[in-house]
Amino acid sequence: MTSSRRDFLRTAALLGAAVPLAAAGCSTTDPEQERTGGGTLERARKDGAIRVGFANEAPYGYTDTSGKLTGEAPELARVIFRELGIGKVEGVQVDFGGLIGGLKAKRFDAIAAGMFVTPDRCKEVAFADPEYVAKSAFLVPKGNPKGLVQATDPGKKGVKVGVLTGAVEADYAAKLGVKAGDIKTFTDQASAYEGLKAGRVDCVWLTRISLADVLAKHKGAPFEVTAPFGPVIGGKEQFGAGAFAFRPADADLVKAFNGKLAELKSANRLLPILQPFGFTQAEMPTAGDTAAKFCAS
Repeated sequence: MTSSRRDFLRTAALLGAAVPLAAAGCSTTDPEQERTGGGTLERARKDGAIRVGFANEAPYGYTDTSGKLTGEAPELARVIFRELGIGKVEGVQVDFGGLIGGLKAKRFDAIAAGMFVTPDRCKEVAFADPEYVAKSAFLVPKGNPKGLVQATDPGKKGVKVGVLTGAVEADYAAKLGVKAGDIKTFTDQASAYEGLKAGRVDCVWLTRISLADVLAKHKGAPFEVTAPFGPVIGGKEQFGAGAFAFRPADADLVKAFNGKLAELKSANRLLPILQPFGFTQAEMPTAGDTAAKFCAS
C-alpha cells in the first residue's frame, strides 16, 4: 500500500462554518523555512489556527449531526495543539485516499484521521507516534455462518470480502489468499455495510473499533463483529497503529506534537480523550509503539 488507510487524490470539500476550508495550497511561510522545518508550527502559533485533513470516517475523524468536527483524532488534536499554543483546529474533508496528496499539496497541515503507519506511507509523510494500536475483525451475519475467525479464513473458504478503498485490509486479504475478484471495495463504512446487507459480500474487514462503530449505528441489525485478530503477513503479526501525519519538512512540528502526546500518555490522559469513541485500554500504545517501529515493520 502506498498511501493511507485508504489512494487517489480527490477534491477537498468545504464543510461549512464548523469545519472551514482555508485557501487550498496556500502557505504564508518562507520556502527555505519550509524545507528546514519550523514554518508550519511558527505560522500556526502566529495565526492561532491549524488545518487538519480528515476523511469523515467514524470514530476516527468525522462531522456529527450538528456539523461539528469530532472523532478520536480531531479531539486529540484540539488538546495537543491547544497546549502548543494553537487554539483553533480547522477541518478539511477529503476522501481517505486523498489525505496524503492533500497534505503534500498543502491543503492542510496535518492528517487527523487515525491513519495506519506503514512503511510505504512513511516514504511520503512524517508520522507522529501512534495514539492507538488496534486489531482487525470481521463484520458478519449473526451466527457467523461462514465461520470466519482468523485472517486466513476468507481465502481458505473462498468468501467475498468487503474493504474500504485503498485500505490496508485489501492488501492483507490479497496476501492471505483471497482472490482478486472476491475483494470488493467500498468508498466508506456505510456503503460497505449496505454491501454486506445486500449479500454482495460475506464479510466486511476493518478494525474492530470501526466495525463496532458501524454496528452501533444499526442496533438490532442481524450482524455481529467477530473477536479481534492480528493478520500475520510474512511471519509478522500486523497491528493497525493509528497516528497523525505531517509533511517531512515539518520536523519541529512532529517533535513538538510527539512531546505533548508523550505527556498525555505518561499522565494517563490519552485514554479519557479517546474512550468516548470506543477505544479501550487494550488499544493504548506501549512505550515501544513508536512511528519508527511501524515504519520499519
